[in-house]
Amino acid sequence: PEPPEGGWGWVVMLAAMWCNGAVFGIQNSCGVLFVSMLQLFGSSDDKQMTFKTAWVGSLSMGMVFFCSPIVSIFTDLFGCRKVAVIGAAVGLVGLLSSSFVSTIEPLYFTYGILFACGCSFAYQPSLVILGHYFKKRLGLVNGIVTAGSSLFTVSLPFLLRVLIDSVNLFNTLRVLCILMFVLFLAGFTYKPLVPNTKDEAGGKKGKFKLPPAKKICNFSVFKVPSYRIWALGIPAALFGYFVPYVHLMNHVKERFGDSVPEEVLLLCVGITSGVGRLIFGRVADYIPGAKKIYLQVASFFFIGLMSMMIPLCKVFGALIAVCLFMGLFDGCFICIMAPIAFELVGAQDVSQAIGFLLGLMSVPMTVGPPIAGLLRDKLGTYDLAFYLAGVPPLIGGAILCFIPWVHERHKRAKPVDGETTEKMLENESTLVSDTTEKTVKELDSGF
Repeated sequence: PEPPEGGWGWVVMLAAMWCNGAVFGIQNSCGVLFVSMLQLFGSSDDKQMTFKTAWVGSLSMGMVFFCSPIVSIFTDLFGCRKVAVIGAAVGLVGLLSSSFVSTIEPLYFTYGILFACGCSFAYQPSLVILGHYFKKRLGLVNGIVTAGSSLFTVSLPFLLRVLIDSVNLFNTLRVLCILMFVLFLAGFTYKPLVPNTKDEAGGKKGKFKLPPAKKICNFSVFKVPSYRIWALGIPAALFGYFVPYVHLMNHVKERFGDSVPEEVLLLCVGITSGVGRLIFGRVADYIPGAKKIYLQVASFFFIGLMSMMIPLCKVFGALIAVCLFMGLFDGCFICIMAPIAFELVGAQDVSQAIGFLLGLMSVPMTVGPPIAGLLRDKLGTYDLAFYLAGVPPLIGGAILCFIPWVHERHKRAKPVDGETTEKMLENESTLVSDTTEKTVKELDSGF
């Protein structure tokens, strides 16, 4: 059916906006939780506490993306509403159980896996359901929805700091459960307008039968050369991407002490990330085809450069400037993911193409922060960790530069193949026609 371009869709948009804010607001504020976990669970005897604690936040963010291909399949099979509601419930259980631990190790499961998997299952349907209700206004609606994460990233660090200082870490996690409970209720608003695979395969009253495996997992996207390069370059760039989100708060505390409000840095990242999504999303509309990828190349270049500049900042004001630029280009990288996927693989395969890419992104995003924590434990400073965190974005950006050339070459090769096929079909049709005519003449002569 044609999307209604509004109506109940505005309620769905607000629910999806809350989902983006709750999921990534908590994930992006993990630096504040990281400092509190270090103080609560750390001891002078444990020389690798930074390394161990970093696994909590990085594992959580990594699992959100790692589950994406699986979530795509479940969303296609069972619909957005069921997947989102169950995901929010699992996330709520994971976050609540995290508030009852006594050591750091159980958090790997409760916060790093259970809570993160629930967030992943709640998040992805919020993007899919928007296409059921909007088409002409989809760009505007996506901008508003993704701005939810910026809004929560701006405000949540200050709230977390006040809560942790007032009622300790565990009660703070219980307060965050309110966000997940609202997210659970928001999932019920995802009324589907397009039938899912379950309904198509067996009917609402019929017996459900799984569709063919090729329809469930569409690996044909990897046959597109430009998508393969994209799926290699993006993960390569992200080994250092999440390091500042996890370790910047602790780095500021070690360098400047308690004399500066370190939460201001996340405020700067959140504000300029929202601005970047609006600006570069609009700019991308004027850049034709796969050349949009050059915006991601520029964003990775600046993100890598800003990461390397963090240790060079001797005054807090310089760090604020770095975070402003980092947030701006972070917004650029995020907002053009879907348009680039559409250009590379087409509308038919874009959903699973994004799902596969997010799954591949999970590995470097999980591994990077613990490695930075290990370097901090060994060297006593974060300087080398931030320098090295800036290298992968530069490498990944260099890899992405080849995509427009490869994509155009692939597109030029397609018509040739199409012409060849057409000629073969014409020759075959002519041959069949000649044979039929000859047979008819022989039959006529025989009679």
